[in-house]
Amino acid sequence: MEYNQSEFLIETIVPQDELIISRTDLKGIITYANETFAQISGYSVDELIGKPHNCVRHPDMPKRAYKDMWNKLQNQQQWKGVVKNLRKDTGYYWVHATISGVYKDDKLVEYKSIRVPISYDEKLKYQKLYDNYRNIDKENIRRVIYS
Repeated sequence: MEYNQSEFLIETIVPQDELIISRTDLKGIITYANETFAQISGYSVDELIGKPHNCVRHPDMPKRAYKDMWNKLQNQQQWKGVVKNLRKDTGYYWVHATISGVYKDDKLVEYKSIRVPISYDEKLKYQKLYDNYRNIDKENIRRVIYS
């Protein structure tokens, strides 16, 4: 995917009084998205429904974060972590996510995710941490070229 660098650098701030909520099926396909998720991600609710949740995965996110998330979810544990997400217009937004399985009659039927805003200091901390992880793991390294 190609990104327009000027758009790629634009952050959308998640309002302090908002919750981003979504649900997915067991394959990660979005089955529910609240209006806040749509507004912050730049998609409409109708565009989000039926899409893989990783449509908002930002390339700055290290693979190890998602590996940890899936490991916890597969072991019936809740996952909490800081995530940098990609908007439809290639901008981005930061959130603290809590993801867990939804069970009916002791059977896993879907996943739910609730995301809240984080502070500026947390964004800096996690951007540096994730850059370091990607460097250690020899993943894509973010480069910004100014012309």
